[in-house]
Amino acid sequence: MRSFKQCLDFLYAQLPMYQRVGPAALKKDLTNIRKLCKHLDNPENKFPSIHIAGTNGKGSVTHMIAATLSDTDLKVGIYTSPHYMDFRERIKINNQLIPKKAVTGFVRKNRAVIEEIKPSFFEITVAMAFDYFAQEQVDIAIIETGLGGRLDSTNVITPLLSVITNISMDHQQMLGNTLKKIASEKAGIIKKNSPILIGEKQEEVLPVFKQKALSKSAPLKIASIRLNLAEKKILTDLLKAPYQLKNVTTALSALQLLSKVSSIYSYNRKSAIQSLTDLYKKVYYLGRWQTISKKPLIISDSAHNEAGLTEVISALKKAKYTQIHFVLGFVNDKSLDTILQIFPKDAVYYFAKADIPRGLDATILKEQALKNSLDGKAYKSVKIALSAAKRKVKKGELIYVGGSIFTVAEVM
Repeated sequence: MRSFKQCLDFLYAQLPMYQRVGPAALKKDLTNIRKLCKHLDNPENKFPSIHIAGTNGKGSVTHMIAATLSDTDLKVGIYTSPHYMDFRERIKINNQLIPKKAVTGFVRKNRAVIEEIKPSFFEITVAMAFDYFAQEQVDIAIIETGLGGRLDSTNVITPLLSVITNISMDHQQMLGNTLKKIASEKAGIIKKNSPILIGEKQEEVLPVFKQKALSKSAPLKIASIRLNLAEKKILTDLLKAPYQLKNVTTALSALQLLSKVSSIYSYNRKSAIQSLTDLYKKVYYLGRWQTISKKPLIISDSAHNEAGLTEVISALKKAKYTQIHFVLGFVNDKSLDTILQIFPKDAVYYFAKADIPRGLDATILKEQALKNSLDGKAYKSVKIALSAAKRKVKKGELIYVGGSIFTVAEVM
């Protein structure tokens, strides 16, 4: 394998990938990632880290923390998933994607052990990130979990602190069908003597976190920073998505906690808030309440579960428009019974299949939507659906694209 494309083809073709094939790609233990890390001389132990889990907001919090630390001239590793357009989005240092030559070099060097261990796509990318961060000697890495926490491949690090943003219903077939069961899986990232920050105080699941923290002698803190009007004004662009307010609170609380447990960073609230402006540019932050066109106005967002979409629909209701057009695509293992009930019945709908194996057939989506009094047409692709919406939209109207990260990726 000589080219970057050949290396990616190798990863995609031979290794299971949850985002493409669903639950079949998931491993039920950390055996493979530990084998890979051992082969790589345990790079996960060679840099300080912060571990981020949660149902919603973990990607935003990851990038907010990273942007702030980057502004203090620290070399900050960022691991997130999935990617939108470029595989390299998963692994970054400050605002720079991992170089293609680093990806190809890793695959070539470790192909034999990859074929021997037969890890998942996610396990490979996690190991690649750890190896890259260690080689580049980052000052700190912000590591976002992929799914859950306890058995997530990222859960081999021993972080300076851990963050759990919130808990809501999502991926029930893997994590459990109650909030407490899901919380228990997320709580698996809590490490012995390592502080844990809880982004939202949710009475139903807080006892789960408290019990786990107690068993690990891990100090537990709940995010509590409140922004004043002046601070909110500074963050105007970011807070156009109201749900980001709690993510900002979580990120600032995490930074404040980091300054107490490590000499790496000294917390300054004013500087930290200023660092969150232009977040989209500073750390290659994509897919969250993103304006992809102004004429016509097109907003896209990656919210894909009941809690996230409830926040988005609430925000859309506050926007100024005379009519809203929804271009929607979901994955086929998502329970849509409650999700579709969230959407307004007086909107115009364009149903599409995201271009991945897990993409829900547009005709099936249309039928399910109709059962919830959402009427619209089915289209062969997201791009065709968006083109149809653009033809129909009038001045003063709004187009929203979402339902899945993969739907959003196709219009960026």
